[in-house]
Amino acid sequence: MAFASRLHPGLRGQTTAHTSQDAFEEISASASGITWVHTAGKSPDKHLPETSGAGCAFIDYDNDGWMDIYLVNSAKSDFYTPLKPLRNALYHNNRDGTFTDVTEKAGVTGGGYGMGVAVGDYNGDGFPDLYVTQYGRNILYRNNGDGTFTDVTDKAGVAAGGWSSSAVWFDYDNDGKLDLFVCQFAEFDPSLGCGTDEAGVHHYCIPRIFKPRPSWLFHNNGDGTFTDVSKASGIADHLGKAWGVVATDLNNDGKMDLFVANDTVGNFLYLNHGDKFEEVGLTANVAYSDEGRARSGMGVDSADFNQDGWMDLFVANIDQEIFSLYRNNGDATFDDKAMALGVGMATRWMSGWGLKFLDYDNDGELDLILANGFPDDLVDKTSSTVKWKEPLLLFHNDGKTFRNVSAESGPVFTKSFPARGLAIGDFNNDGAIDVLVSNNDAAPLLLKNNAGRQNHWLGIHLVGRKSNPDAIGARVSYQAGDMKHSRMKVGGGSFLSAHDPRILFGLGQHKSIDWVEVTWPQPSRAIERFTNLPIDRYITLVEGAGKWT
Repeated sequence: MAFASRLHPGLRGQTTAHTSQDAFEEISASASGITWVHTAGKSPDKHLPETSGAGCAFIDYDNDGWMDIYLVNSAKSDFYTPLKPLRNALYHNNRDGTFTDVTEKAGVTGGGYGMGVAVGDYNGDGFPDLYVTQYGRNILYRNNGDGTFTDVTDKAGVAAGGWSSSAVWFDYDNDGKLDLFVCQFAEFDPSLGCGTDEAGVHHYCIPRIFKPRPSWLFHNNGDGTFTDVSKASGIADHLGKAWGVVATDLNNDGKMDLFVANDTVGNFLYLNHGDKFEEVGLTANVAYSDEGRARSGMGVDSADFNQDGWMDLFVANIDQEIFSLYRNNGDATFDDKAMALGVGMATRWMSGWGLKFLDYDNDGELDLILANGFPDDLVDKTSSTVKWKEPLLLFHNDGKTFRNVSAESGPVFTKSFPARGLAIGDFNNDGAIDVLVSNNDAAPLLLKNNAGRQNHWLGIHLVGRKSNPDAIGARVSYQAGDMKHSRMKVGGGSFLSAHDPRILFGLGQHKSIDWVEVTWPQPSRAIERFTNLPIDRYITLVEGAGKWT
């Protein structure tokens, strides 16, 4: 791909010149300053948590308008004692393409066997907080607003326990406060062997031998504490092996539903009825494959990829199971269009984890990026088609199909990685969505997007007042000439990871935007239309303010 060389102003007047013809450019550790490396603590016993993590996040923890980075590591557990202390990492964005490690100063080192991270302003003070999921016990870090965090897990009552994977902040009861859903994976027993081959060698295996567990739902009491409503809400009635979760409104009733990917158990689709959730995965046709088999669901996301007004779903599976792209029929059912739309065969031999819908080239259509890697690091010795390290995949949405453009999008797509988490965010504020990938037992991967600068754009930071602070569930529509699109701000998505909270609209070659309309989440449901907006920059829209800043 060849892209025109243009300058687009970022936030606070920053400009970034286009210097590469590749859609995505790999940024080295020496260039970014991100030298942290994930350590899985792999053992000859092949304990399953060793191959499952870890996650990553874009978070503007100091509210300076620039995305910082958080990375999750493993540490001591009942099956692993590291030779040296391991910690998570928080990197501060220096606004020049480099990052500085501020983990110790910020007080977010972690300490358990880490899995994932969810970001949300649970106490409504304007600063994003961190929830770190782990095998054993989770951690809630409250942002103090001065560059430091405090571990408030015990006071808040959200330690959970067991083996947690992905988590998501969202307002399930529409009271204007962010609640917390935490995926629980299997009931893991380190003494229970997973699998050996004929030579007696242990392998990381499909977790059929482990018992399923109920996930957690915590209600935000508004005073810094949470109430476990897993049983009262109906969430605990369903036993799964949950990996990924996304909060989205699938039936357009103003209540946020949950789509949960399970491994060797049918996926869950929880319809939100206010104080109760109804699990309808089977009748909605998203629980099993077309042949009626449970698959190894891992990463998930939700977006209205075909712009018909209904939120669709995506879930990644293990090799030979084919990933699923579920089109919402508008009647509480879905049809899997992965094969018809070009995603199916391209993912046949992949094992997908982190993923996200994104408009990487700012043409207005939602594209798709996938991070892949097989769970068993010994698979290369037994298979010629499936590998431990696998390539990233990039699909371009042309309005009719998803075309695999990986081969033409940069040298990074010719490489292979043991990828797990994936987060999207514009770390250099140039209006092109960048990508962060966390690799298992390896260094993370930071990809700078050069493709987005071929087109105009507008980035929007939503701030809820009556509705939840992060405006999860808001619908934002815009028109620029003959281009008219709508997006919903979902909660979570991907695998073990959290994303830049700003919504970025691609405008193509349009040099102005006619209007932006925000339908704020309940309890407000207020509709505000904004005109005379700038382009090629980020703006903030505060609920009820009636103007942009």
